[in-house]
Amino acid sequence: MAAIGEKMARALNEQVRAELYSSYLYLAMSAHFSATNLPGFANWMRVQAQEELMHGMKIYDFVIARGGRAELLAIEKPPFEWASPLQVVEEVYSHEKKVTGLIHALVDLAAGEKDHATTNMLQWFVDEQVEEEANAREIVEKVRMAASGDEGIGALYILDRDLGMRPAKLGPVASGD
Repeated sequence: MAAIGEKMARALNEQVRAELYSSYLYLAMSAHFSATNLPGFANWMRVQAQEELMHGMKIYDFVIARGGRAELLAIEKPPFEWASPLQVVEEVYSHEKKVTGLIHALVDLAAGEKDHATTNMLQWFVDEQVEEEANAREIVEKVRMAASGDEGIGALYILDRDLGMRPAKLGPVASGD
């Protein structure tokens, strides 16, 4: 397998930064939910943060395996306070759509560079983003339903309990599972 090209390695290093920022953002959201006494939402966001870290490490390991230089770029400080649970989950959904766009741009670049190995690796991320967007959209819809009507607080409590049951995916960071 040929070494990764400089242009592709640079773009993948930018994606590592984006994935690590996603992890940082979701961890900030987890902290927000902990501070607002929604431990289930906090758990859900913490698991999301762990997944984003694994995504970043998957790309990091790929760059190194292809003979490229993994360069760690500065990560922006995320916000840490939101007005409501709905605002948080809407931001998650919006952020996942942004990440999908970044992944698609990488696929286009890899295709243009005729970098088949990177194209193949990125297909996992394309599939993952379909799942990430669907999960985020589902949570947004559930929070919207919970926020409407007189039973909203009870529904939010039940949703919080359900999100608290989501287990973390444990295993090797580089596996991308």
